[in-house]
Amino acid sequence: MKLSHCAFVGCLALIMTACGSDTADNYVPKPKAYPRFDLPVPRYTQIAPTHPYQFEYNSIARILPDTFARAEPHWIFINYPAFHASVQLTYKPIRNDVNRLRGMLEDSYKLAARHNIKAYAIEQRTLKLKSGLEASLIDLSGEVPSQVQFVTTDSTTHFLRGALYFSTATQNDSLQPIIQYIRKDMLHLLNTLKWRK
Repeated sequence: MKLSHCAFVGCLALIMTACGSDTADNYVPKPKAYPRFDLPVPRYTQIAPTHPYQFEYNSIARILPDTFARAEPHWIFINYPAFHASVQLTYKPIRNDVNRLRGMLEDSYKLAARHNIKAYAIEQRTLKLKSGLEASLIDLSGEVPSQVQFVTTDSTTHFLRGALYFSTATQNDSLQPIIQYIRKDMLHLLNTLKWRK
């Protein structure tokens, strides 16, 4: 009885090893790939006239109110549901107060600088917009929570900051096509931005 049991276990091990060998020989690893995103051609529409600013945004996005506890009036999200992404816009009136403006600018750059721990590159440039305004555009590379940010102001009355965020755990290198797509939308927003009186 003991001999036949050992013989059975031995045969079973031999069969399993043989099958495993065939499987191992035929295994072909799949190449590394990134998810495929179908990015629609942008069609822009004007934001509703309920804020002290106006601009055009991509019609695939939705305008949502900012629901954070400390949100101020005219803070909104340009939400891209298909991409699990939002551009958060924070607006503040300056009220001809140079110190207030200085504080807003410092806060904006501090928020961008918080990403220094995870960012392997931060590139900041000044853009001359079609309206004659200037904007500071910040591109952040690496596994950072916000990959693109901007700040623009008329220096006396209006201040607007924008920041792109994703609500997904997908790594940023996989999201690059979407980041670049929304970045173009952010540039379009800036180039169509006008302050309401």
